[in-house]
Amino acid sequence: MNKVNTKVIVSFDVVNSEILTPAEKEILAAKLASRLTKEGVLILSAQDKRSQLQNKEAVIEKLGHILTKAFTVKKKRKATKPSKTSVRKRINQKKQHSEKKKWRQKPV
Repeated sequence: MNKVNTKVIVSFDVVNSEILTPAEKEILAAKLASRLTKEGVLILSAQDKRSQLQNKEAVIEKLGHILTKAFTVKKKRKATKPSKTSVRKRINQKKQHSEKKKWRQKPV
């Protein structure tokens, strides 16, 4: 159990940051909306480690990970058509299945 207070709290003001461009601020505001305060401040904390220095490093690493994840652009999905052979194969399987079911029915 930690007897010494080693907790580290980092607050990153996204709205008033001079490092970020307005476009980047909008991206962060949209993607991190649940993590930002009403004033637009991102607050992170760490208290897992035994020393304050290790907690500082952990918080900085966490902040970097959150920012890189927010700025990564997702690849757009290309719509594809199934091949002719796959369509034929699917239809044949459906026909075989229906035939099998037909043989199980009671004669009318």
